[in-house]
Amino acid sequence: MSNLIVWHDGGCPLCRREIALMRRLDRRGAIHFIDATTTHEAACPIDRAELLARFHASEDDTLLSGAAAFGAMWRAIPLLRPFGLAARVPVVLAVLELGYRAFLRVRPRLQRLVARARPA
Repeated sequence: MSNLIVWHDGGCPLCRREIALMRRLDRRGAIHFIDATTTHEAACPIDRAELLARFHASEDDTLLSGAAAFGAMWRAIPLLRPFGLAARVPVVLAVLELGYRAFLRVRPRLQRLVARARPA
């Protein structure tokens, strides 16, 4: 069993694409991906709305959010591990978190663009 759990928003077209890529890169099966939109309440470590508002992961039983959660996911994938290790440096993590928060502000517009671009 994986010691890394990643919760994602299966209703978000951007998230689905990113998680599909991460699944392909996770050839060792080190990550247990959970769609927070369909999982049972008991499988959610926090309120579902909070879980869907930001990216979350549990690494060695520690709940991480935002850029720290991405860093944990990257560390589990050999190709991305250098980025994940860099995310452990406080100043790097702070910059990544600023970028993630900026992304969250434009995420709804990007979701609509991706949804419209998909063929019906």
